[in-house]
Amino acid sequence: MLDKLKDISKKYDEINEKLSDPEVVTDPEQFKMLMKEQKNLTPIVEKYREYTDAVQTQKDAQEMLETETDKDMRDMLEQEFYEAKDQMAICENELKILLLPKDEDDEKSVIVEIRAGAGGEEAALFAAALYRMYSMYAETKRFKIELMNINETGIGGIKEISFMIEGEGAFSRLKYESGVHRVQRVPDTESSGRIHTSTVTVAVLPTAEDVEIDINPADLEISTFRASGAGGQHVNKTSSAIRIVHIPSGMVVECQDERSQHKNKDKALKVLRSRLYDIERQEQQAKVASKRKSQVGTGDRSERIRTYNYPQGRVTDHRVSLTLYRLEEILNGDIDEIIDVLAAADTAEKLKAGYGE
Repeated sequence: MLDKLKDISKKYDEINEKLSDPEVVTDPEQFKMLMKEQKNLTPIVEKYREYTDAVQTQKDAQEMLETETDKDMRDMLEQEFYEAKDQMAICENELKILLLPKDEDDEKSVIVEIRAGAGGEEAALFAAALYRMYSMYAETKRFKIELMNINETGIGGIKEISFMIEGEGAFSRLKYESGVHRVQRVPDTESSGRIHTSTVTVAVLPTAEDVEIDINPADLEISTFRASGAGGQHVNKTSSAIRIVHIPSGMVVECQDERSQHKNKDKALKVLRSRLYDIERQEQQAKVASKRKSQVGTGDRSERIRTYNYPQGRVTDHRVSLTLYRLEEILNGDIDEIIDVLAAADTAEKLKAGYGE
């Protein structure tokens, strides 16, 4: 590990030299690439230098202890020695985490797709509640939300919805939300007070650029139709909604949020591109997952990951056996505690796989 850290530190210094080179400064693409690389390496190099400082402090204290005879001075040097030793151990653990392979998609924006599952209208109402939860969470992070497509029910529920959350690091936080979310509550229409269980499926897709997923126009079947839902007379007169069928995969994407046919097409292509990219990503991660006993945050879309129990005000994440009795706050977008626990569990699993052999 130390050899690797020395190489990283050397590379970091070389990048800093290049960033002060006038030829690099006048080359926007190269400058941007180097700035990004510098940003990624900075926390590792800073922690490594903190480690080497602690090593030097311990070494100096050890050398002075060999010749020092004054008791008070020896006590002070021994304290320095053990404090430096503790600091070295802390830095080593933090460096192991910093050196874990980074998910290249972590800094990306995301497309979130929510679909009502078992439970009819009750599932659709909970899908709307989850959309609200993620919208409120995005607002606390100052992420931008853009609606892609929505299919609503008559009483405020949502059969399915696609929306983009734009912001640096959005995927790193929301990738743990993919899976089946289960709700247990008494519907307003239930006169006997019996608790119903419904499910909603959430898919979180990292956004994909054109260069990452090349779509052949010949593979697309594009049609227009009249949008349904809110929109006044316009939706009844203009075929602005877009349906795209990706022939090789059979994947169908619809978008009717915009009044412009062109804008709807652009949005639909964004969703399609992200879905195709996610398929590739899932295939790659399945190969990696075969070497790990468990995987947090990138599991099967059909996996039941969380239960929201209204009568008890309880939310349970089944992947990490976490139970919190603050349902209302969580549905109001306060999900950082759950995400932090999932991220920590994922890091621990990666460390175990990478360093436990």
